[in-house]
Amino acid sequence: MTRGVTPEGPSAELPEPPPAAHEIFGDRLPDAVRYAELLAEIGVGRGLIGPREVPRLWERHLLNCAVLAEIVPEQVTVCDVGSGAGLPGIPLALVRPDLRITLLEPLLRRTNFLNEVVELLGLDQVTVVRGRAEEVMSEVTPVHVVTARAVAPLDRLAGWGVPLLRPYGEMLALKGDTAEQELKGARAALAKLGVVSSSVLQVGKELLDPPSTVVRVEVGESPGGVRFAAKRAKAARRGGRSSWRSP
Repeated sequence: MTRGVTPEGPSAELPEPPPAAHEIFGDRLPDAVRYAELLAEIGVGRGLIGPREVPRLWERHLLNCAVLAEIVPEQVTVCDVGSGAGLPGIPLALVRPDLRITLLEPLLRRTNFLNEVVELLGLDQVTVVRGRAEEVMSEVTPVHVVTARAVAPLDRLAGWGVPLLRPYGEMLALKGDTAEQELKGARAALAKLGVVSSSVLQVGKELLDPPSTVVRVEVGESPGGVRFAAKRAKAARRGGRSSWRSP
């Protein structure tokens, strides 16, 4: 067990990985353990996660995020919006090395941590970008899949994430018990953004109790709506669209 370094009070213990972790991460379990240790030590010390989260890092955070891999298509590009301490992007990268993942995060202390994790774990298919989705969305190469966890209510999150998608891409948002209610309340906003289909899914049902709840929204030909599609096309004609790159 590893003890997390906390700013004050007694440190919390990081439990051993549960049986489900062995099945989900496979031969990448040692890297998942190292990531959990980094969250429990550096992550807590820098205020990226709360010390009370350390005893439940595996079930509540790493495994909850890693099972998202069940519904991500093969060989696609992914942008993890508001990546924070790397959830769900880092667990997803460990489980699915076929994905090219961008961790998009506006805060410097978080991007510093993410860069350290990516280097230490040898995640060559992962890029860290500092910025807000609404600031970079007209200048980046669209992706197949956007992921997010605990970033914002669904209607607001979709306004940031959907315009980052390629035509016919999808956004996968990890949500809790209010997922159905959030989706119902966001349907009008989603329609304006070019969303053509939406649903609530349970993933990891055979491994986790409870399973993870995901809101999936799929877009049509014009992600972000017609007005944003025209804006992106104009930027592309000016040569303003570029690939993801670190600052």
